[in-house]
Amino acid sequence: MPAPGVALSKLGFLTIGTFDGDDPGPGHEHLLAEIELAEQLGFDSVWLRHRHLQYGVSSPVTLLAAASQRTSRIEFGTAVTPLGWENPLRYAEDLGTLDILSGGRMNPGISVGPPMHWDDVKEALYPDTADVEDFTYERVARLHRLLRGEQASAFSGTEGIEQFSDHVQPHSPGLADRLWYGAASESSARRAGEQGLNLLTSSVVRVAPDEEPDFAAIQAGSIRAFRAAHPAGDAARVSQGLVVIPTDSATAEQRAKYEAYVEARTPRTAEPQGPGRLLFARDILGTSAEIAEALYAHAGFRESREVVFALPFSFAHDDYVQILTDMATKLGPALGWSAQAGA
Repeated sequence: MPAPGVALSKLGFLTIGTFDGDDPGPGHEHLLAEIELAEQLGFDSVWLRHRHLQYGVSSPVTLLAAASQRTSRIEFGTAVTPLGWENPLRYAEDLGTLDILSGGRMNPGISVGPPMHWDDVKEALYPDTADVEDFTYERVARLHRLLRGEQASAFSGTEGIEQFSDHVQPHSPGLADRLWYGAASESSARRAGEQGLNLLTSSVVRVAPDEEPDFAAIQAGSIRAFRAAHPAGDAARVSQGLVVIPTDSATAEQRAKYEAYVEARTPRTAEPQGPGRLLFARDILGTSAEIAEALYAHAGFRESREVVFALPFSFAHDDYVQILTDMATKLGPALGWSAQAGA
């Protein structure tokens, strides 16, 4: 998005769907209600982030299957599914099923690499194959091939009264074209472009040792590298994601909570963190007019016409209702976005 006046084309949001471990039902129901509200408000998409062995959504496909039966238009996505936790063939079956149930609304977002806390979980996750599992980009390529309908079995035909297919069922045409890759570095963004995938950016980038820790500039550079490598060039789809918290209709108590949340998270935005040299974007808090001004000044945002704004972690359901409502009714229009017809 080069300058104010160029309309934002798609507005989505991302959440981890937190819940109480002793009583997980209400948290999941609140998330489903938030998805229903988002459709009513005209959002283009909702994206879920995996939280394995935590108190957030561990099975986005399952939850989105439920959401598909409560909605009719809003698109679904994962941002992102770490494929180190998944068998690509089995996951392709789940994705195909969800895409069929939702009428072609699924956008799988994925990443690669060993699972978090690998040494702690590998005996439970891969007790017999941990030392030989391939966590490279080949895992992405395998999923992509299976979603396209390429061969998964050497056998097809009839055995007794049962019919067998040699490729993943159900096959959902077009799903493979809606595969997104979550990239935190320029090299991974370029690789996603070379493979013809869509690109998800987020509030985290990886800083090279000799690189200036400028989050917006790094993100913008990755987007440009992605498009330069993608067969579709400048038309290749990119979704830009940051944590934004509009306060237009927030109560004084909510604003105080939001300010404390942002203040606690701000120190990690000053310099790269940990051995991976991860740099976090600063959360953007304020009125929708103030947020829009900050976004138009952001080099990464100016490279994209689609956004998936991340909801803050661990807020209450009423807070998310207020934030989503302000995003759709105040912030989106301030960025030139229009709610979906019929919302």
